[in-house]
Amino acid sequence: MNKNSVETRSEQLKAQIAAMQGIAVLVVGDIMLDRFVYGTVERISPESPVPVLSVKREDNMLGGAGNAMSNLSGLGVKAIALSLIGDDADGQAVQEKAEQLGIDTDGLIRDASRPTIVKTRFLAGHQQLLRSDFEKNEPISKGIAAQLLSKAEALIPTVKSVIISDYGKGLLSRELITAIMTAAQKFGVPVIVDPKGQDFSIYKGATAITPNKKELSEATRGMAVNSDEEVITAAQSLINDCGVENVVATRSADGMSVIQKSGPVAHFKSADIEVFDVSGAGDTVIATIAASMGAGTSLVDSVALANLAGGIVVAKVGTAPIRASELELALDSDQGDQQVNQKSKAGAHSATIATWAEAAEQVRRWKARGLKTGFTNGCFDILHLGHVSYLNDARARCDRLIVGLNHDASVRILKGETRPIHEENARGGVLAALGAVDMVVLFGAENVGDDNTACDLLSAVQPDIYFKGGDYTIDQIPEAPTVKSYGGTVDIMPVYEGHSTTASIKKAGPEAA
Repeated sequence: MNKNSVETRSEQLKAQIAAMQGIAVLVVGDIMLDRFVYGTVERISPESPVPVLSVKREDNMLGGAGNAMSNLSGLGVKAIALSLIGDDADGQAVQEKAEQLGIDTDGLIRDASRPTIVKTRFLAGHQQLLRSDFEKNEPISKGIAAQLLSKAEALIPTVKSVIISDYGKGLLSRELITAIMTAAQKFGVPVIVDPKGQDFSIYKGATAITPNKKELSEATRGMAVNSDEEVITAAQSLINDCGVENVVATRSADGMSVIQKSGPVAHFKSADIEVFDVSGAGDTVIATIAASMGAGTSLVDSVALANLAGGIVVAKVGTAPIRASELELALDSDQGDQQVNQKSKAGAHSATIATWAEAAEQVRRWKARGLKTGFTNGCFDILHLGHVSYLNDARARCDRLIVGLNHDASVRILKGETRPIHEENARGGVLAALGAVDMVVLFGAENVGDDNTACDLLSAVQPDIYFKGGDYTIDQIPEAPTVKSYGGTVDIMPVYEGHSTTASIKKAGPEAA
């Protein structure tokens, strides 16, 4: 493939991303709350030979079908939930998390007879000690089933595609699935299924199902699925026996394969990247396929984009969703992985200017590699030798350095209406080009009187070390309590005399323009 054809393919995939923005996708399936309890282990219980976890913090995120919804939200798609939650505090937490992501929760039905599904992982450092599942797997009542069916039939005509995310928790009965397929076919809406179990005939009428190798083998009575030819044979068997239109086989390190009832076979290689966590990658794949097909793209082209998306998320830690911006950046860099430092075609260093959520994900990834993350912040209006020396010294004390950059409104509050000299994107671009900087994140107050410290950003990102330059003691630094609250440390850096932005402006004089 020549350079022009590669660039054309990249532009085609970017057009797919643009086309899916704002479309509606219905997700039907088992929504859950994934809870992560982090702590340290320093002793064994005297009551039983088990470790005692001293809990430091707790994170909650959407799991199960909720992860597919999170991925749709990250792709710029309007996700509509059709699922069950309990009439309990965890159910309220699920609804609030979903609404924070912009997910339509009108289809979340509260069922007082069953609890919200909660999966809790207990971790010491990066080692998982235990997982507890709080759930009820019995089939849903006839009354709840009728509510789900009524909502499904009302919602399907309003969406561009449907995802069935089956985790086998009792919500998706054969009757409900059949009704969804019938309604979708009536309105020409594609249905993509993340299957469960061994009897895939319950998904008859699906546009595509997305089994992994193990699921594909089990659903075909143990057929071999190690080579391309074996995967094709097993998938064709599913198509013939179960009445599905297409099979998208996810094959881990061997990539993905598309086997169509009417159309050619297509294979996609996996990206050559370091895999940190495969949890949730299937949700990313199915969300990307459904969003792309909902925007009118063919199945094969949709899988091409989904393969790229899957390669990005497996380099993350935990069930982190994909984002449209990450796909676009990967396409621009002609890479399937999403490293923080991108290389231009000339090979020059350029760090990412990241959102808060992207920065938090990257810090988790760095920590999983055992890398120490540092953070400092400032206006960096006119970059001078003092800035560069400070950043180089800070980078020498950590493995990765993040710079929190005060946005323009924040700088005006700090420095007056004549500042900044350079707007935030220009300042961020210059910082990102420095070899000492691994990431830039904007922050700050919008109005006088608002909190203009980096406390909220530090709380979100949680770097290991917070660097502060100047003649301070730790108790004089407003960010210090935040850093200490999550177990970080504060490092006071030396003052670099004779260099300042104010001095540079004065030296330039009023006539400098």
